[in-house]
Amino acid sequence: MAQPIYEWRLPAREWREQDLFNLPEDGNRYEIIDGSLHVTPPPGFGHQELADELRAALRAATPTGWRVIRGAGLRAAGSNLIPDVTVLKPTAPADGTWIEAADVALVVEVESPSSRRHDRFTKPALYAEVGIPAYWRVERGDFGPVIYRYELVKGVHYNLIGTVGPDDPVQINQPWPMPLDPSAWPR
Repeated sequence: MAQPIYEWRLPAREWREQDLFNLPEDGNRYEIIDGSLHVTPPPGFGHQELADELRAALRAATPTGWRVIRGAGLRAAGSNLIPDVTVLKPTAPADGTWIEAADVALVVEVESPSSRRHDRFTKPALYAEVGIPAYWRVERGDFGPVIYRYELVKGVHYNLIGTVGPDDPVQINQPWPMPLDPSAWPR
C-alpha cells in the first residue's frame, strides 16, 4: 500500500506549538527550536530500549507523587522539545501533551547520530534557560552506556557533576537517592 503524501505548508511566521498538531503522525519527531521546525527520524530500537531502562531505573526509586515519563512534550523558551525521559514533580498536571518547565526536575536525552549536536549543545542551553534543575545526557558506546549527569548552576548553565558507566555503578542523590548501574542496559 502506498504511503499517503503529505503536503508541507510552511507558516508565514515562526513555527508554533499549534502547528505541530497539523503535521503527519509518521513516526518522526517534530520539535520547534527558536521558531524553527526540527525533524528527526524515529529513534532506533537500541535507543528506545536504553531510554526504557533509564525510565525503569528512575521509576523503581521514585518517591510518592513523582512521575517518570517517556517522550513528553516540554515547553522551553519559545521552543517545544521532546526529551527521551522526563521526571515530573508532584505538582505537575495529571495528564496532558505539553508540560511546563516549572513542573520538571530532570530531563534525559539519549544520543543518536541524528540528535548528537542538539543533545550536547542546543537542548541543554534551552533546558538551563527555563530552570530545569538537572540534565542527563546518555552516550551509547562500544562497552555500554555512559551517563553524563549535569546540575543547574546559578539558573543559567549546567555543570558536569559526574559520569556513570557500565563499570562504575554508583549511588546518586539527584533527583532522589537511588542506585544507578548501567552495566545490564543495552549498548
